[in-house]
Order: sequence, then C-alpha cells, then structure tokens
Amino acid sequence: MPDRPSVLFVCVHNAGRSQMAAGLLHALGGGRVEVRSAGSAPGDQINPVAVEAMKEIGIDITAEQPKKLTEAAVVASDVVITMGCGDECPYFPGKRYEDWVLDDPAGQGLDAVRPIRDQIKSRVEALIASLDPAVEP
Repeated sequence: MPDRPSVLFVCVHNAGRSQMAAGLLHALGGGRVEVRSAGSAPGDQINPVAVEAMKEIGIDITAEQPKKLTEAAVVASDVVITMGCGDECPYFPGKRYEDWVLDDPAGQGLDAVRPIRDQIKSRVEALIASLDPAVEP
C-alpha cells in the first residue's frame, strides 16, 4: 500500500452510511488516509438524521454532498467498502474489497440511526488498525 492509503465507501444514495463512514474515517484517521464516498444513484442531499447523529459525536458532515460512483474513484482507491446495500462496484485486481452489512438509516429516526453510526465507528476503527497497525484511532 502507498504511504497514504485511500478508501472508497459506496452505497446506493451516498446519503447515509457511506457519508457517516467517510466522516468517521476522516476524523479518526487524522489525515493518514485519503477518504472518498460515492453512490450508484446519489440522492439529492445527505440524510439529515445521519448529519444529526454525527454531530452528536462531534463530526460535522453538513458540507458533504452525495456523489456519483465513477470507475476513476475505484481505480484511485486501495480499499473499496460497500455498505451492505447490494451495490456492485467495478472490480479491479489488487484492490481490497469489503462489504459491511449495515441497516439503512433512510427514513429512520435518530434512535435507530445511533446504533448504525456506532457500528460504523467500530468498523472504521478496525479498518484504520488494518491499514496501519502501528497507529491507534
């Protein structure tokens, strides 16, 4: 892996799970990881409940916008993580692929989104450790 690994989080709308994962990796990775997120059918805006859940733990994702998944984003990433939404990504040899099976926060209230956020946080912490075992999140 290069000096600064890159991770791409993918879900259909790029409005909830992938945005929370990107925000967490950006915050916990301390600039040591390049972070991307995208969706196969991007929504119009980030899920406001996901934004609120992230604010509760001190991470602001309000400036983010859903982005279209491109082949270039996959090519530029070392690790491609789908969010359990059945999204298919282009496959390129030499990439690390993971599928994190997570509930969809769309249409859910804050009480339902908090545990999803917390599951993503645990997985992001494990991801950071796997990218650089010498670095603690």
